[in-house]
Amino acid sequence: MTTTTARSSSSSSRQRTLPPFALLLKGWRERRKCSQLDLALDAGVSQRHLSFLESGRAQPSREMILQLAEVLDVPLRERNQLLHAAGFAPVFAQRELDNDEMDAVRQALEMMLRHHEPFPALVVNREWNLVLANTAAQRFIGLLGNPDEVWRKVDPSGQRNVMRMTFASAGMQPLLRNWDQVATLLLSRLQREVAADPTHTALRELFDDLSQLPHVVQQWHNTPWNDTPPPILPLALGLGDHTLNVFTMISTFGTALDITAEELRVETFFPMDDFSRQFFLQLAEHK
Repeated sequence: MTTTTARSSSSSSRQRTLPPFALLLKGWRERRKCSQLDLALDAGVSQRHLSFLESGRAQPSREMILQLAEVLDVPLRERNQLLHAAGFAPVFAQRELDNDEMDAVRQALEMMLRHHEPFPALVVNREWNLVLANTAAQRFIGLLGNPDEVWRKVDPSGQRNVMRMTFASAGMQPLLRNWDQVATLLLSRLQREVAADPTHTALRELFDDLSQLPHVVQQWHNTPWNDTPPPILPLALGLGDHTLNVFTMISTFGTALDITAEELRVETFFPMDDFSRQFFLQLAEHK
């Protein structure tokens, strides 16, 4: 018993004394459930050299860091962290969306939102905060009342978080007739995103806040679908005697080399039946 405890303590001590880069690299490899051998083969390096990098016995070059990060599919923000931990300057910029260099990105996003009318579409960042929205999305939220007032009720701090809008009792939650299914799916998605980047404090806080809401059941975390799952999860919103059935599709930039661009997500809503399609068409006409 004493020997086992001593070994465990020694192992923990070695883990704590690893250089920052070695800790980050090992963490990302384990997060991706990738063995040293597999990573070495995919990156075109020897397993011995990779082992030395993870133990701190060897220093990586800038090119080696970027090569390993590419194989591990590390997000751009975290690639900068890997570079910084090894003593190199960041490579990937994080430009504001209104930056002149981001003009083509913003125009592409605005075109997507505009062309998706009369159906809702919005752009969110990696914390699910609203960045852009088309007028149909505003009308959609307007089903709950004045959009600005609804957002303030959902989060008095002024932040417009799409996940909070979905989960809040002052938001979409009371309208969702398949609430348990929607909440299960979204919570599991958030949990995976938190697990993929445990250092992302804002995302962890969002997940924790939503999990503690009174109408969220603890057992819903990572809960599999009990019945035969549909091709896509519908959002079934109750509108009196009718049900508005929509589903969403999330798009991202596939070749982004800027942190802001990589982290943006376009969520577009589509009707699932003729009633829902006609509803959005008529809603646009009356506004």
